[in-house]
Amino acid sequence: MERETAVAGRFYPSDPARLGADVARLLAGAGAAPVPQRAVGLLSPHAGYVFSGMVAGATWAAAEVPERVILLCPNHTGLGARVSLWPEGGWQTPLGTAALDGPLTAALRETGLCTADRDAHLAEHAIEVQLPFLLARRPGARIAALCLSRLSFERCQALGQALAAAARAHGAVLVASSDMSHYVPAAVARERDRLALDRLLALDPRGLHEVVERERISMCGVIPATVMLCAALELGATRARLTGYATSGDVTGDDRSVVGYAGALVS
Repeated sequence: MERETAVAGRFYPSDPARLGADVARLLAGAGAAPVPQRAVGLLSPHAGYVFSGMVAGATWAAAEVPERVILLCPNHTGLGARVSLWPEGGWQTPLGTAALDGPLTAALRETGLCTADRDAHLAEHAIEVQLPFLLARRPGARIAALCLSRLSFERCQALGQALAAAARAHGAVLVASSDMSHYVPAAVARERDRLALDRLLALDPRGLHEVVERERISMCGVIPATVMLCAALELGATRARLTGYATSGDVTGDDRSVVGYAGALVS
């Protein structure tokens, strides 16, 4: 059974022609297209494209995208398993279906750290909004999809190590879907988000996990980002760079209560 779209027409256009044009524009950004770099991990935001699309586009454009991708997202709905692995069936998008990679998904299931589960994914938007960018950058890409609830750092580390082994064996890149601070003044968002991003850019997954909890930073995807960083280190990552940062206030003109969006490439 394929996973149907949940937020098409709300977070991004449901019309294929309009969506394709929007994604192409967001990938192109404001200047010349960058030379894609090899990466082991990405951080990409997941709000409506009008708010976070420029950051997501800059991130996806910056990376070489292989045929297999492991997508990690937070659990916004509270449904399903704590580490929820989409078990079978592709993911529908207006641009076509992102096929599930059966061997990669089976490898993740065999780790014993993931639970085959659909409930966490059915109404969750954070992976879905990545897929048009993925299909534009790599038509025919195949995915494995994980939705993660709150985990201790030790569980993040164990999961990251297991994902790294699967990624290495199957030639996959890991993409963590996350927004940053939620519903705080823009100046506060930038200050708090900098604390989290400093740890991410330092390739310090434990520090990221700890600072978000200690400072109560409302980064919804801190667990996917922590797991991605743990996996990236296992895969030999030595550097990370920011591909973009913005807030919803940059679009609305209202800085009183914003959401922050960041993109990063880990290589």
